[in-house]
Amino acid sequence: MIGLLQRVLEADVSIAGETVGRIERGLLVFAAVHRDDTPRDTRRLAERIAGYRVFADDTGRMNLSLRDTGFGLLLVPQFTLAADTRKGMRASFTHGAPPDKAEEYFLQLVAECRGLIGAAECGRFGADMQVSLTNDGPVTFWLES
Repeated sequence: MIGLLQRVLEADVSIAGETVGRIERGLLVFAAVHRDDTPRDTRRLAERIAGYRVFADDTGRMNLSLRDTGFGLLLVPQFTLAADTRKGMRASFTHGAPPDKAEEYFLQLVAECRGLIGAAECGRFGADMQVSLTNDGPVTFWLES
């Protein structure tokens, strides 16, 4: 699984003009599922999202995580992160999971994150979503499990 983490001051996701998820300070995470991912990958990515140290402590060092701060989490499914872009001028999606598996694993990721940090907002799998954010830093990390 892939998680593209962005530290944000605020973020929201809307579908057809309706806000379906919104957070203040926290992490916006775009998530993609590879064809060969297992439930273990889902659990590992959730643990990394909850524990990854991206927020400043009292000395200004990135030593605090969502678990430490209680900040928000917004998870958005984004299958294009699994694209192979090494050749040509058009992405290949052969490494991405089929839609049924990808949706199941994304929902498992949401549930795992909620179990680890108590709350998580999320986008809707397969929907045409509009995502707005104010990146903080900017701080962006690419995580894989």
